[in-house]
Amino acid sequence: MRWDIFCQIVDNYGDAGVCWRLARSLSSLHGQEVRIFCDDLATLNLLASGVDESIKQKIDLLPWEESFSNARHPVKTPDVVIEAFGCELPERYLAGLFIAPVKPIIINLEYLSAEPWITEFHAKASPQSHGISKYFFFPGFQPEVGGLLLDPIPLEGTLTAQQIPPDLQELWSMLQPGAKRMSIFCYPGAPLRKWLEDLAALGEDIDVLLTHGHAELLNLYSEKQIALPKNLQLLSMPFVSQDEYDWVLSQCDFNIVRGEDSFVRAQLAGKPFIWHIYPQADRAHEVKLAAFLDLYLEEATQDLRLATIAAMTWAMPSEWLKSLDSWTTHSKAWRGQLLEKQRDGGLAARLLRFVG
Repeated sequence: MRWDIFCQIVDNYGDAGVCWRLARSLSSLHGQEVRIFCDDLATLNLLASGVDESIKQKIDLLPWEESFSNARHPVKTPDVVIEAFGCELPERYLAGLFIAPVKPIIINLEYLSAEPWITEFHAKASPQSHGISKYFFFPGFQPEVGGLLLDPIPLEGTLTAQQIPPDLQELWSMLQPGAKRMSIFCYPGAPLRKWLEDLAALGEDIDVLLTHGHAELLNLYSEKQIALPKNLQLLSMPFVSQDEYDWVLSQCDFNIVRGEDSFVRAQLAGKPFIWHIYPQADRAHEVKLAAFLDLYLEEATQDLRLATIAAMTWAMPSEWLKSLDSWTTHSKAWRGQLLEKQRDGGLAARLLRFVG
């Protein structure tokens, strides 16, 4: 089938990351014909860089406006249209669907959530005045919803530790032997300076890998730069592709992630993590985080439950780091549960079954 995926980038990386991972899953795993129309093609191309060309060349990455322009790419009626995260389709593109002899199915691909209410709305019709069938599709952890994006399925543990991506070889040569490794990818509102100062005061040797832009966030190159003892080394990562970032998550002992794509990949890496969920003015993010933690910690001990909740709500590392070993064991078990529940192929496979 022919799939058109529409992606409007809200927070720079997450939306594009999900759309690219979905496109490659549909194409490389399921043999589908996929186009992505994106309003920030530069970011999308950066995330997709580094992937095997045999995968990338099967997917058309196109600017938003080419969805309704036939100057270079004649408009082909798709079988399925994905509105990623509820973005509105361009009016001129939608007008072309009205006159198509065979109408596609439109899928409103929602944000990932662990909230119980999504089971009631998943795969439900959204009646439209134009008459084209449209449905809500909710990714999630429960078996009766849309599932998770798995491609590529990560190897467990450090099976790829010696295969350092070229873009990261210089950085990796600077790591301290025997030190813990942590990666940080968070929103500007996090109390990161205070958090790092508390972490450093614990006295452990730790390498902290800051994703692209976080050094500037901490004013590392200004007169107000953060001063830390030598046991805690801050290292700035270059901008890396999606696959290279997945690799980093798998090689760290602890990760701070944000958004949706890195949130799922942190879990599939089988390592403890903080999910810096996107803050919303109405505090809906707190409900969403609590719903995930109810699932994630269902089989955890009371001590680990309290430590994890403290970490996820930005308590200082001194309050919970002593639980890291038991959290690591729990993370590996959770990873196994996720893969077991997604044995049907996860989000891409469930989408295919739904539209088929």
